[in-house]
Amino acid sequence: MTHDIDIARIAALVGEPARAAMLLALGDGRALPAGELAACAGVSAATASGHLAAMREAGLLDAKQQGRHRYYRLASAQVGALLESLMLVAAQNPARAASSRVDPLLQAGRTCYSHLAGRLGVSICDGLLARGALHIEDDLAHFTPLGLALLDDFGLDTRALRRQPVSKTCIDWSERRHHLSGPTGVAWYRRCVELGWVRRHLDSRAVSVTKTGAKGLAASFGSAFTATI
Repeated sequence: MTHDIDIARIAALVGEPARAAMLLALGDGRALPAGELAACAGVSAATASGHLAAMREAGLLDAKQQGRHRYYRLASAQVGALLESLMLVAAQNPARAASSRVDPLLQAGRTCYSHLAGRLGVSICDGLLARGALHIEDDLAHFTPLGLALLDDFGLDTRALRRQPVSKTCIDWSERRHHLSGPTGVAWYRRCVELGWVRRHLDSRAVSVTKTGAKGLAASFGSAFTATI
């Protein structure tokens, strides 16, 4: 019965619209101050403070004090995965399908707890599949020797993958197909940023592909990638 009560408590916290908006704003792994989260949720500072305290107590958020400001972030990748799973289920709800609309920028490309999602993340995964670099089984990406060589050429550290050539994946909530997640997905996103292939929007989880990125991604994966910035 204790487990049932804990699940109900977490579900109630995540299900409240203002708290859900704050959690989604933190879904790319960034830490944000309370004032910005209050604005994202459309609530007062006092109301936001109460919500944030409740989510910290439940283990959904961590907080760090820097000077006069306290910054909040998701407590773990598991919380990020929970949000993505809920969004996937919500997107499949036929009662909501007609009235809801995915932000085109987020659908084109976004971060999902520090890895790439949306059409961009799915297209990269599709490109790796098409090249025989990996195959997906039970929602895990299994890299082939060709895939490991490709990751080396891309500039990723593959030492851990060579011991166990497996990466986590997520079912993308807007595209309904797999994108890479876990440490490999995070490293992939960071490398794309380092190369100047993608740029993050400052006020949302959306990311855009640069002209250099479109050429680089197409050359790496043999698929068409369109610059969005």
